[in-house]
Amino acid sequence: MFLQIGDIAVHAQQEGPPHGPAVLLMHTLGTTLAVWEPQAQAFVRRGFRVVRMDIRGHGLTEAPHGPYAMVQLAQDGLALLDALGIHAAHVGGISIGGRIALGMAALAPERVLSLLPCDTALEFKPESLWQERIEAVTRGGLAPGAETSMGRWVFDASLASSKGLRRMLLTTDPAGWLGCAAALRDCSAAEVVGKVHCPTTVIVGEADESTPVAASEAIRAAIPGARMVTIAEARHIPSREREAAFTRAVLGHFDALVARPGDRAEAGRAARLAVLGAAQAAALSASPGPLDAPFRDWALDALWGGIWTRPGLSHRDRSLLTIGLLAALGHHEELGIHVRATANTGVTPEEIAEVVLQVAGYCGVPAANAALRVAKQTLTEMAR
Repeated sequence: MFLQIGDIAVHAQQEGPPHGPAVLLMHTLGTTLAVWEPQAQAFVRRGFRVVRMDIRGHGLTEAPHGPYAMVQLAQDGLALLDALGIHAAHVGGISIGGRIALGMAALAPERVLSLLPCDTALEFKPESLWQERIEAVTRGGLAPGAETSMGRWVFDASLASSKGLRRMLLTTDPAGWLGCAAALRDCSAAEVVGKVHCPTTVIVGEADESTPVAASEAIRAAIPGARMVTIAEARHIPSREREAAFTRAVLGHFDALVARPGDRAEAGRAARLAVLGAAQAAALSASPGPLDAPFRDWALDALWGGIWTRPGLSHRDRSLLTIGLLAALGHHEELGIHVRATANTGVTPEEIAEVVLQVAGYCGVPAANAALRVAKQTLTEMAR
């Protein structure tokens, strides 16, 4: 798809359930959104809404003449989320994409749920090295330096995936490469350090010469609680050459989020608001007395904070599942609450009807009849 984002038309690809937890992925300098293809499919299988973008000047995104600035590239990412109606997302990127992800978290921390900065750095020194590369590409284009780039990117340039990376580089618009190279040259660690506090897993190839392991260690040290994973026998773009190991690492980031210590009650409060809506969430939290306060606190922490925040299922999928369970068990008051919540989770009346049929087949017609009456009454009230 193509979206007008400020001064450029941005090319992006979106996959997975539209109401799933959102993940935004960004690629390296001189490549395209295709570098994340294997991992995107793994995310989709886990129920994520995956958005990949060709960053400014790359792939099919427009390439205005630069120089670009890192904050400008971060604003592009945030504007894409706006255009897609996504308030907050997990954000990952490789190389410049990872640095853009860090910039987004520093610029708008409420928009970034967690971070996956891969084979990147807080800053890219020395500036003179980037200036030399910029001057070389300005004179002769990208082709003369292609083999040198491939040597930094992968171990085995004969692999089909490596040949694909080389084609991505050679078809990159030089104006876009130059603009982004200037952003790398000019960015500073001060733009990020002390401003990023979300859950973070830093991933790096153990033999990455462009952004070595020490650069990833500096990112980990700059973000409280950050984890780091090193990919063995990998260089700068492990998402393709070490596809299986890299995919395990990025999925492991989300597995770690589930068990991450922190304020689950606060996360549960946000999940409950997103699912139930303001009116129902307020009713549930209104002035609990000494009898029900312990139960409400437990539900906020363990149920909403411990289950509804898990990334393995989207809110929409959990909504459908909850409706089916409540219908089967005959818990009609709670069923009405969750039917009303479908206004926020995206579950349709037609899908509720399918769930009721499933209940009839596996749990009995009386349970399905009673659930159908509750659902019809609630949906009628919602339509008024």
